[in-house]
Amino acid sequence: MADSSKRVESENTLRVKAWMVHQILCEEYRCPIRYFHDMDPVSELISSLLSHRTRNSDSGKAFKSLRATLGTWEAVRDAATADVQAAITAVTWPEQKAPRIQHVLREITRLRGEVSLDFLADLPVADARAWLEQLPGVGPKTSAATLLFSRLRMAALPVDSHHHRVAQRLGLIPESLDVGPAHAVLESQLPAGLTAQQVYDNHEVLMLHGQQCCYYRAPACGRCAVYQLCPTGQRLHPELASPTLAEPRSA
Repeated sequence: MADSSKRVESENTLRVKAWMVHQILCEEYRCPIRYFHDMDPVSELISSLLSHRTRNSDSGKAFKSLRATLGTWEAVRDAATADVQAAITAVTWPEQKAPRIQHVLREITRLRGEVSLDFLADLPVADARAWLEQLPGVGPKTSAATLLFSRLRMAALPVDSHHHRVAQRLGLIPESLDVGPAHAVLESQLPAGLTAQQVYDNHEVLMLHGQQCCYYRAPACGRCAVYQLCPTGQRLHPELASPTLAEPRSA
């Protein structure tokens, strides 16, 4: 019983901390942050599949090439795989992504009778994510990105490598927790009832912080807006800590 109470207390403490981080970083990066995409959900899904382990500039180039070459998602679905692969050579592993994209488009057609995901707008977020994750190659990051970044604007939290790294260093998730299962944990730490814009802001500010301050190597702790909440930063650079604001050390 005592262990259960401690666990609940710890989870509540992390929720409070996660929201403090959100508020501080939102001030730092000036929320609300403008959406970078305004695409239908099928297009967002394909964009997300192309972006796996690929720089944004390269996946964007491949996406535009695919649309310019084949025109519609129905045409991509029905094209020779070699033609799809040729159109997306800018991404990593085009030989794997081309057949996977076609498989996904065929599965959507089989399940829905058309290449459309607009029906997801009528489902609860959890059900919409579950439907997407039955598709080949679609995990929690891709399902969340499809729902949040597309015109559906549904409150699902994607976690990329920058977001994941910052959350680990802040102690919001264990260092041993992989990015896939981190989605559910980090989403559970957010207050209930957030709008899609607020969830988007949460993802964006943590990602931006990872890109612009909390680098993979040599994080810039000296100018970190959330240093006082960061056990990793305080361990790496104890000389920066304020005695009154530093996060309390565990006994």
